[in-house]
Amino acid sequence: MAAQKLKIGIVGGTGYTGVELLRLLAIHPNASIAAVTSRGEAGMPVAEMFPSLRGLVDVAFSDPAQTDLTLCDVVFFATPHGVAMSQAKALLAAGVKVIDLAADFRLQDTAVFEKWYKMPHGCPDVLKEAVYGIPELYRDNIKSAKVIGNPGCYPTTVLLGLAPLLEQSLVDFSAPIISDSKSGVSGAGRKAEIATLFAEASDNMKAYGVAGHRHHPEIHAQLKQLSGNELQFIFVPHLIPMIRGMLSTIYVKLSAKAQGLDLQALYEKRYQHERFVDVLPTGSLPETRSVRGSNCLRIALHPQANGYLTLLVTQDNLVKGAAGQAVQNMNIMFGLNEHAGLEVVPLLP
Repeated sequence: MAAQKLKIGIVGGTGYTGVELLRLLAIHPNASIAAVTSRGEAGMPVAEMFPSLRGLVDVAFSDPAQTDLTLCDVVFFATPHGVAMSQAKALLAAGVKVIDLAADFRLQDTAVFEKWYKMPHGCPDVLKEAVYGIPELYRDNIKSAKVIGNPGCYPTTVLLGLAPLLEQSLVDFSAPIISDSKSGVSGAGRKAEIATLFAEASDNMKAYGVAGHRHHPEIHAQLKQLSGNELQFIFVPHLIPMIRGMLSTIYVKLSAKAQGLDLQALYEKRYQHERFVDVLPTGSLPETRSVRGSNCLRIALHPQANGYLTLLVTQDNLVKGAAGQAVQNMNIMFGLNEHAGLEVVPLLP
């Protein structure tokens, strides 16, 4: 399979995650972009909208109503919530694999999905077969998956930050796990909205979703699955005045079992074979610019004297937090080199 070019379809190619998919797939040795759909921009060359892709992507946007996506091997949905689940059954019936970058296949509990996303779930039967796509946690399931629910950006930082502790029962659940998370404005998507106008977002910082954010139930469900325990989780996201980048500061109380353990060594061993997870030396301060444009996520541990551990986790919200992770999932699903198309060095400055 590695020598064959996969025919790729992208639904919703005009947004930030869509153009990130195009950027990564354009240099992927096993990918051929067959279709990029957009209702509003049908007929326009992709490289006309995104000049960065000139000479790399030579297809035009096509009307989804007139595009036969069943001719593809895999279809990425870089669309609003609800789109992928309306088309997934037909694609799966034709043997096409589906990777959704929205939330349609992230939450296994349909009641929770409907509460947070204010819509009925269109295909709960397909949802049951969907795999939550964090390769470092669920690689074996991803290998045989037909449908991937690509994780949210915030959840990726929190779950990879906490997984080594949860897997070894090193968390004291008498105290809540707290994540103070910050994201650049590209996380809000490519749309006209007052809150993300330059004059609104620049030279400013603010919390949002404090009363409840859609990523909270997603993270909570995965934390419970990884730990096998009921737990409390507090999550506060913030908007910071930059385009791309994400930093989560996570506070967790350690269990008695963790006392005396070398947690730095535990993390280094857990992720030693993971190309895209970098455990920094103890006490390091990871910066968002150290991962900009790349599929790398960096973690630093800061033990506290009071039995708590502070974790700093940074990633590019559009790459490891979205499109890069989606391509990583595709590579695993089709038995390709997991790093294909993703060996991108971070941009500095």
